Amino acid sequence: MAKAKQEQGAIDIRHYDVIVGPHITEKSTLVSEHNAVVFKVAGDATKPAIKAAVEALFNVTVTAVNTMVVKGKTKRWKGAPYKRTDMKKAIVTLAEGQSIDVTTGI
Repeated sequence: MAKAKQEQGAIDIRHYDVIVGPHITEKSTLVSEHNAVVFKVAGDATKPAIKAAVEALFNVTVTAVNTMVVKGKTKRWKGAPYKRTDMKKAIVTLAEGQSIDVTTGI
């Protein structure tokens, strides 16, 4: 019984570790017109893990996952340089007719 639930994409605690949160910017809003959503994900997350997490958490069908690592900028504070942390983003394309409202919590 438990194995059947896992095969259907039941929510696992690991899915919450993969998806850090939505990435809401002007570009991500423009991408949403093409049935895609942008998420901040864990640095070690793989495309199959991201797909499984989104499908389980939001109950949608994912057709494609594109990932990128955004390198942190070098900044200065009181004259001392520091580096912002790197961030991994995932652009998740959904099946036709499906959507995710990122303004609501899970």
